Amino acid sequence: MPENEVRNRALGAILTNAILSWQILVTFILTGILMVVVPQPFDWWQPWFWAVGGAIAALAFVVSNLTDPEASQAAVAREFESRFDLRQIRSNSSRQRLERALEYRRSMVALVKRHSGAMRTQLQHTVADINDWIAHMYDLALHIDSFESNELVERDRRTVPQQLEKARLRAQQEGDPAVRRDLEEQVRQLELQLSNLEATVSSIKRAEIQLDSTLSSLGTVYAQMSLLGTKEVDSSSAQRLRLDIKDEVAGLQDTIDALDEVQAQRLRLQ
Repeated sequence: MPENEVRNRALGAILTNAILSWQILVTFILTGILMVVVPQPFDWWQPWFWAVGGAIAALAFVVSNLTDPEASQAAVAREFESRFDLRQIRSNSSRQRLERALEYRRSMVALVKRHSGAMRTQLQHTVADINDWIAHMYDLALHIDSFESNELVERDRRTVPQQLEKARLRAQQEGDPAVRRDLEEQVRQLELQLSNLEATVSSIKRAEIQLDSTLSSLGTVYAQMSLLGTKEVDSSSAQRLRLDIKDEVAGLQDTIDALDEVQAQRLRLQ
């Protein structure tokens, strides 16, 4: 989900919460009571003035909620984190890494709140880049889960080496040239399948390592953001930090693409 869409949905949530709030309900109830009990407190007063006044009060309350930066940031944070249901991550280690990644992001958002002006803008841009980073981590964790929970892969890892050994032995012992050619073709297919299985296992191990190193990099970025906040805005430093983040995101995407390719190769062999 793009950052602008997250923000728009967050503002929609703020608007909905404001309209359905108890303050609005009390305003409408009080307006109705006043229209009935004291419809005309002054000679020039009209009963519908109460309705206009209540509507203005309600509108002012809604606008104040929409323009409150603290409420806006809190809503954006809730909307962002609602995208990631960590209960879907079956791997405990992957889930823990994502929990820590979200903790880093919350700390970064808190860091942004302590600043204003150009520094705040720079840090907000950095957090927006972090959002993309965490989204890729979540996607990678789902990919890891899909491999680890694949019963066919586990079965093939146990049975294919045995099938390959038997096929090789039969090909060596077979006297009929036509049958031997068929067995040799079977050996070739099983060797390809075994190679693909080994690539799968290797890819998952590397993906798990990258997920772990990515979390460490996220901690490093938070430390760098903290240092940026202790001095005047350094555009070059902030720009380098954002480029580092984009490199990390690109690396995560490359790993996800590699896992997809391994999966596609395995399906073609089946």
